[in-house]
Amino acid sequence: MNRIAGKPRDDSLIEVQCGGEDNNGCQLESFAEEVPGNGHNGSESSSSCVDLAVSLHSSRSSVSVCVECERECSQHHNESIHQLSSVSGIWRKRALFLKYRSRVDKQQQSKDSVFFRDGVRRIDFVLSYYMDEKDKDADKKQERRKVYEAKLQECGLELETEDKSESEDGRTCYVKIHAPWEVLATYAEILKIKVPFKVNDIPDHRDMPLSWLCTPFRLPTHVMHPEPDFFTSPFDKSKVDFFLIDNKDTFFPPSTRNRIVYYILSRCAYQNTASQQNDKKGIKRLLNNGTYTAAFPLHDCRYWTQSRDPNCENERYSLYRYWAQFFRFYKEQPLDRIRNYYGEKIGIYFAWLGFYTEMLFYAALVGLFCFIYAVTTYDQSVWSKEICSENIGGQIVMCPLCDKKCGYWKLNSTCNSTWQSHLFDNVGTVFFAVFMAIWVTLFLELWKRRQARLEYEWDLVDFEEEQQQLQLRPEYEIKCQKRRLNRITQEMELVLDRSTADWVGKLCICWSTVVLWIALIIASIIGVIAYRLAVYAAFASAMRDSPTNKIQLVGSVITPQLATSVTASCINFVIIMILNFFYERVAIWITDLEIPKTHLEYENRLTVKMFLFQFVNYYSSCFYVAFFKGKFVGYPGDYAYMFNNKWSGLRNEECDPGGCLIELTTQLVIVMTGKQAWGNIQEALVPWMKNWWVSRSARNHPESLYSRWEQDHDLQNFSQLGLFYEYLEMVIQFGFITLFVASFPLAPLLALLNNILEVRVDAWKLTTQFRRPIAAKAHSIGAWEEILHMIAVFSVVTNAFIVAFTSDMIPRLVYLYAYHPGNEPTMQGYINNSLSIFNISQIPMDNQPEAGENPGWFNSSDITTCRYRDYRYPPGHEKEYSHTMQFWHIIAAKLAFIIIMEHVAFLVKFFVAWLIPDVPSDVKARVRRERYLIQEYLQKYELEKLKVQLSVNNGACTCDAPHPTACTPVDPRL
Repeated sequence: MNRIAGKPRDDSLIEVQCGGEDNNGCQLESFAEEVPGNGHNGSESSSSCVDLAVSLHSSRSSVSVCVECERECSQHHNESIHQLSSVSGIWRKRALFLKYRSRVDKQQQSKDSVFFRDGVRRIDFVLSYYMDEKDKDADKKQERRKVYEAKLQECGLELETEDKSESEDGRTCYVKIHAPWEVLATYAEILKIKVPFKVNDIPDHRDMPLSWLCTPFRLPTHVMHPEPDFFTSPFDKSKVDFFLIDNKDTFFPPSTRNRIVYYILSRCAYQNTASQQNDKKGIKRLLNNGTYTAAFPLHDCRYWTQSRDPNCENERYSLYRYWAQFFRFYKEQPLDRIRNYYGEKIGIYFAWLGFYTEMLFYAALVGLFCFIYAVTTYDQSVWSKEICSENIGGQIVMCPLCDKKCGYWKLNSTCNSTWQSHLFDNVGTVFFAVFMAIWVTLFLELWKRRQARLEYEWDLVDFEEEQQQLQLRPEYEIKCQKRRLNRITQEMELVLDRSTADWVGKLCICWSTVVLWIALIIASIIGVIAYRLAVYAAFASAMRDSPTNKIQLVGSVITPQLATSVTASCINFVIIMILNFFYERVAIWITDLEIPKTHLEYENRLTVKMFLFQFVNYYSSCFYVAFFKGKFVGYPGDYAYMFNNKWSGLRNEECDPGGCLIELTTQLVIVMTGKQAWGNIQEALVPWMKNWWVSRSARNHPESLYSRWEQDHDLQNFSQLGLFYEYLEMVIQFGFITLFVASFPLAPLLALLNNILEVRVDAWKLTTQFRRPIAAKAHSIGAWEEILHMIAVFSVVTNAFIVAFTSDMIPRLVYLYAYHPGNEPTMQGYINNSLSIFNISQIPMDNQPEAGENPGWFNSSDITTCRYRDYRYPPGHEKEYSHTMQFWHIIAAKLAFIIIMEHVAFLVKFFVAWLIPDVPSDVKARVRRERYLIQEYLQKYELEKLKVQLSVNNGACTCDAPHPTACTPVDPRL
């Protein structure tokens, strides 16, 4: 019996049995019982056989079908059509789908496969397009595809097309691309791809003491290191036998194969030679103009189960099992597998993210200890007790915090916020700020060592100098009209012919756009500040009789200051998200205008523009609260107003008697946690919802009929800037936990919890929700490393200023050692000392509260003075309302603290950076060993090759004795 099957083994859905001694005709076995009214009689078998014959004739592959089967099919053609038309509803759709999927090929090949129909040639890339007859440009697109695919074949690529009749939606065609050995070998040499030539013989002595403690966090060895370590050398097509090639079909991993194919796709023209324009090339332009709808490499299997194909590596399944599930959050990452499957660029990102998360553990631990210290010393805060005391804080009448709508108030009304401020404004704050300066340095220096090790293990040591010029952007190449001699390589290279006026014009357009958007951010921040000033008066008036006390749990905590701060922070967060949405597109547009030469240069330019904008966008509100709020308010007789315009009615904000640090903490928590929560929703929920919607119709069909290319086509596209946004998110977070960490020691803990989730969310979405990214090389995290160094240096300055000017640490220390009453240092009397006195009768009418705004206990005849936060002489003094000497002592102490803290922190940073070498000693030894072996083995290889050539030449010499000079042996020295 001869059997032709569309799907092998147990999951074969349709089988045709033709001929044989026991069967004179054809029998079609299918899932006919799934369609109501269908049985296993001859007519039904013939009906399905007709479908099979039609599918066979529409297929591009030539398939032999028995003559008896075709004859029987033709006899029952009309009857079969009548039976098929009687099927309705979902069963009709299912029958039609089975019809087109029942194509019988000459090979035994599963639909869920990464190979051509012959089961031998691997699918390295897939192009898809729609066949829409209503499209007015359909003919143009078809012509472009025809020319483009013909040129791909001229480049040596092999193509195989899946007709739209065989797709799930009935209108999508797929072009499968395979790169044969000759193409791979040629471009591997051009791209200088390193391949193994000898097993690494250097023993690994990296055993850590007490390594058994890390056993629960380890993955199995075969998962962490799926392949042995090799010495590698750039591939040379002329020296194939020099490298360790066991099987040419599997020598280049799939990530390398799809990288090579994409390199070809990006540079292949889609116009005939006669009418070809220089810019009419590249798959990116074809995707932009709708000629193709998608271009992507294939995942090797479904992520939740292994493939039945014995030739499938099942790397995607392994990654999902050991890496992309949340309950694996405590396990290390299989970085070698990530690199092999997704490429070095994505591997470097996850290596950096994992290392950053590990280092956050130590920062979070110290920050938690500082917070616990603040909680345990809660009752030792003398100044907080004085504020909350009825005899001290209850007797101090404070001046109104706004004009007309704010009345006089007692100091003990801020008791709760004062206690909260103590949690983050204490001696531990200074210690933690210094610790974080050291932690940042350790993180960056240790990452350099980790990165150097990865560069060696992943064959990226010489990548930057040799490879970057080979990564010219196609968009740059098509704009180049001239060539010039490279002084280093002495080779002609493409150069962009751009006039000075054009260059200056585009530069001005690009950076003026950036400045314009930064100005827009500043304008929005000013708007939020105006909101804070205007709304505070409304909250103060509404909360005059403390109606919020009726709210359970949090009612007593809500104050006008807190309500204003929280609502303003939320509004600011919404503005940040909106501006981000629009600026991302503007930044990409202006970077495209610059036409950067290489992919690295493109990403670096975009990185600078995006981070500069994001820095201002995310941190400006925190800078306002930390360094501007409460610093320029004046005093009751001479208040400062927004824009120096008294008629605006927007009086500058004051800080609580407990300080502005608690408001900075509130701002930081809302923006930081809000961004992280929104980012996780965007990264996980949105792709999942899109994929669920796209694949809703395919879920009605069996898995085995849902081809590998269709499954991946229905996934989301992972753009070339996908990693850019991941880095940007983490670097912005890094800024939050370093620039303002003195105000919130728990920030590293929140970042740690987020990153534990972030690693698995990124792994899950990349493995399950996105098409397989095109592999790309990268030897480092690029421009982000310099940005991290810049943030690290800047964080020392910001934290020093936060401790000095935002917290009350320095004024307390000055009082403790210079202005305390009695002989023994004490903090008693600090609150009374830190508040100045003002005569109520001298307050201008424009600043006086309106009738009914003052509380019931206020009696103007008994209360003649009010207090405000400043160090000024009291009324009646010869220097009335001017700054006291204590004020200048505090300023001097603040400046001295900033200078001392910065110098100590920078000294420690530079010492640690000098102490820790960037490249581990064992890595240096391995690099030197590999370079030595490359020279030695190449020399031996050339000598052996020369000996073989000489022996062949000598053996081929058949000269007669009378003519001894007819064959002259080659001089070995040549």
